[in-house]
Amino acid sequence: MHHRYLLAFTGALLTAAPVFAQTKPAFPAERIAKLSAQQEAKVIAWRRDLHEHPELGNQETRTAALIAEHLRKLGLEVQTGVARTGVVALLKGGKPGPVVALRADMDGLPVTESNNLPFASKARTQYNGQEVGVMHACGHDTHVAMLLGAAEVLVQMRQELAGTVKFIFQPAEEGSLPGQEGGARLMVKEGVLQNPKVDAIFGLHIQAQTEVGKLSYRPGGEMASSDVFNIKVKGKSAHGAYPWLAVDPVVTAAQIILGLQTIVSRQAELTEDAVVLTVGMVHGGVRNNIIPEQVELTGTIRCLNKEMQQKVWAAVRRTATNIAESAGATAEVDIVNYAPVTFNDPGLTAQIVPSLNRAAGPANVSVQKAVTGAEDFAFYQEKVPGVFVFVGGMPKGKNPADTAPHHTPGFFVDESGLTLGVRTLVTLATDYLATGKK
Repeated sequence: MHHRYLLAFTGALLTAAPVFAQTKPAFPAERIAKLSAQQEAKVIAWRRDLHEHPELGNQETRTAALIAEHLRKLGLEVQTGVARTGVVALLKGGKPGPVVALRADMDGLPVTESNNLPFASKARTQYNGQEVGVMHACGHDTHVAMLLGAAEVLVQMRQELAGTVKFIFQPAEEGSLPGQEGGARLMVKEGVLQNPKVDAIFGLHIQAQTEVGKLSYRPGGEMASSDVFNIKVKGKSAHGAYPWLAVDPVVTAAQIILGLQTIVSRQAELTEDAVVLTVGMVHGGVRNNIIPEQVELTGTIRCLNKEMQQKVWAAVRRTATNIAESAGATAEVDIVNYAPVTFNDPGLTAQIVPSLNRAAGPANVSVQKAVTGAEDFAFYQEKVPGVFVFVGGMPKGKNPADTAPHHTPGFFVDESGLTLGVRTLVTLATDYLATGKK
């Protein structure tokens, strides 16, 4: 570990140690486990219904209606239409205290399911001008079901709760259509962390490569920031037989692609944190013997801290523009941030480790490696302390290498792991409220 981070991490643990030591269970683990287990059949039924009827980001109207109807039946204060299709509900405890938020995302992906399940998705829709299949290929159906199950349990504890629980059902975590705002960024903009003001927020994500019964987390940078870059390389068109009459943007773009690789291999301090820079699209030209006027490159940047992110942005601009200039061409560079680093507040993380241990058993809780995937849960964490936890969804004894990854047609979740998710959300919420800290 880099010495700066070793010292910072050690300091964070020492600072948080008194909170860690004083954490007391608000409710016996046995009681939470029993109440959570009683919701298992409902949670699985909700999950299967949602899985069979997935909806893309900002289109989750059926999903939102199901959620709102159930929360109203529980007697909660429910607000709909937040950030287009989001649902927010309040559970006010019988005693005053802090406000804790629990978040689940609701949207599916433009993926055609290949699983042979009785509740497999057969849904289809239009996406970017194409007809596509729709699937919960990242487990957001399980997130909604687990949070609904947690609401069922917490309602039964209402009079004993010292504070308020805010349930956030968020649309469009996977992104919105081009030019359309959505997701956690819009939820925050529309005030989801206010009225009442949230003091801490927790979220869970199912993990198809982690065995059921397991929880994992990471203090600090847990998941990467996600940026989209677009580089327009402009040259001069000519006949392919006379390249000396052109300023060739194809060759220039190829040199830029190779130059971008040195940002990771030679300019990023990888002993600090990982960096990923991928060119995913190259567009240019219409015919084999015509040198085009322009080539467009599009890709993604992933970083695990803001300082590294800013250095990489500067390096992308410098590399592209200078290589283009050396060829007599120009390069226009545009970089847009999709999501910040998912940063688990170190003090809050240390505080909730005993809660995770009570929910899953200490032997089933571990600190994981950083993930270069991204999560827009990070937008909440920019405003209030938050922790994001992974819960296992892989069948026991299965090899992770043989398990379909997230965002693929064969993505699969073992539903026996969902009760642990309910138990974890309830334990996190009740233990945090018991601290009385705002």
